[in-house]
Amino acid sequence: MNVMTTTSQAKFAVGQIIRHILYGYRGVVIDVDPIFQGSDEWYTKMVSGQPPKDKPWYHILVHGSVHHAYAAEAQLEADATTDPIEHPELDYFFSDFKSGVYHSRHLTN
Repeated sequence: MNVMTTTSQAKFAVGQIIRHILYGYRGVVIDVDPIFQGSDEWYTKMVSGQPPKDKPWYHILVHGSVHHAYAAEAQLEADATTDPIEHPELDYFFSDFKSGVYHSRHLTN
């Protein structure tokens, strides 16, 4: 029996600034999971609107806070501004910011 797997192409890249559609926060993508990697318990408790688990999910540094977020691609949009974000961990992940995009300090997997 052949089993076919599909992988979704991520809409957003590491270093791209996004906006959460439901909550309105801005942030920068620091990593991408091809599918949801959390527990069913976390998904049920923390996720609004039940976005698909089989599409990309993003690890995000949230602007103006010390928080990280984990959000479904379906709940994100590209940020319309080219304004940088403020987060204390930016220098850990990124080396610079040019033309509205952060450039990764580390190799991505």
